[in-house]
Amino acid sequence: MLKEQLEKVRGQMPLIHNITNYVTVNDCANILLACGGSPIMADDLEEAEEITAVCGGLNINIGTLNRNTIPSMLAAGKKANACGHPVLLDPVGAGASRLRTETARRLLKEVHFTAIRGNISEIKTLALGMGGARGVDADGMDAVTDANLESTILFAGRFAEDTGAIVAITGAIDIVTDGDFSYVIRNGHPLMSKVTGTGCMLSAMMTAYLTANQEQPLEAAAAAVCAMGLAGERAYQRLSAKEGNASYRSKIIDEIFLMDGKTLEEGARLRKYRLQKQENGASEKIICTEVPYEM
Repeated sequence: MLKEQLEKVRGQMPLIHNITNYVTVNDCANILLACGGSPIMADDLEEAEEITAVCGGLNINIGTLNRNTIPSMLAAGKKANACGHPVLLDPVGAGASRLRTETARRLLKEVHFTAIRGNISEIKTLALGMGGARGVDADGMDAVTDANLESTILFAGRFAEDTGAIVAITGAIDIVTDGDFSYVIRNGHPLMSKVTGTGCMLSAMMTAYLTANQEQPLEAAAAAVCAMGLAGERAYQRLSAKEGNASYRSKIIDEIFLMDGKTLEEGARLRKYRLQKQENGASEKIICTEVPYEM
């Protein structure tokens, strides 16, 4: 499955429209080129719809939000919906300010998203109206751990059902769910948190995977998360004693460029779970059961 997802991106070379933040825009463009996609960045309202129409997918990232780009995000999102193109929302910093939070919620209300990718604090803000965001970073109190893993899977699954989107919560432990099935992914390296933009890069790359694999959006999102985490592991192994986070960022992009399906399938660490409703007398609860997964 992972090999197929990766190879479809390289074979189709999807053109992705990015309305993203200017801190990481260059890295987003390069990670798309590295994975096999093609980037275009356009955030002016006069061309947002036109560019969206000629692209295969749309990545909306609110990391450096301003009043000029909000109308562009809404117009592009609605145009992508009309064209039947995949749309991803990266609600960077939702919960850190009223503007970010209200804009993310407005986008969710007016645009149908194929996927929503964020850290646990950002997703909690959108789903519950609360979260412990520290700027654009997740609060440590919100971290996904083995102790709260099942409850977080259930929470993410409910949000996926409510929005009709794939929900990807990324961090030390990643969860990707469509409300029926969930993948728990344990690839990655702690040093990735010292590079600004690894999440933004993942959102851009995930949009390419969703665009090239529209018949399997859950698997496409999971494959992108595995690929990014594995690239982080392999890039760290290549660091010399005199190299730091700037070299690490470049090596992550290199590893995505060099990655093939065999490498991805051999290095991916993921488990699959089924979410099922179970009647309990007059009430109903959701249970989470691990199910077999084959590459």
